Amino acid sequence: MPTQPATALDHTLIALADPTRRAILRRLAQGEARVTELAEPFAISLNSVSKHIRLLERAELVVRERRGREHILRFRPEPLIGARDWIDRQQKFWKQGLEALDAVLAAETDKETRNDRQD
Repeated sequence: MPTQPATALDHTLIALADPTRRAILRRLAQGEARVTELAEPFAISLNSVSKHIRLLERAELVVRERRGREHILRFRPEPLIGARDWIDRQQKFWKQGLEALDAVLAAETDKETRNDRQD
């Protein structure tokens, strides 16, 4: 079975799946920062932080701007809207399905209760 190309949603969810990347996004939500500033709190190499940042950029959650020799990063929350909408649709789908199942089970229980009373 051939694999499908990754969608924007896939990239967003992959980016959000890692606690280091979520921490980077939390920091950037407070304002833009240099790559070296973002790397400071982590006990990993600058190269590893850069790999995390590349995944965030691929998901378009982060935008990089070069200012001289500095790389400044800024948070872009728009891809989170797509993820939120997908989650909302999933929640609605499952809620409707579970409500329908609950109605079927309630009807079966009522039917059994009536049959027990008739016996």
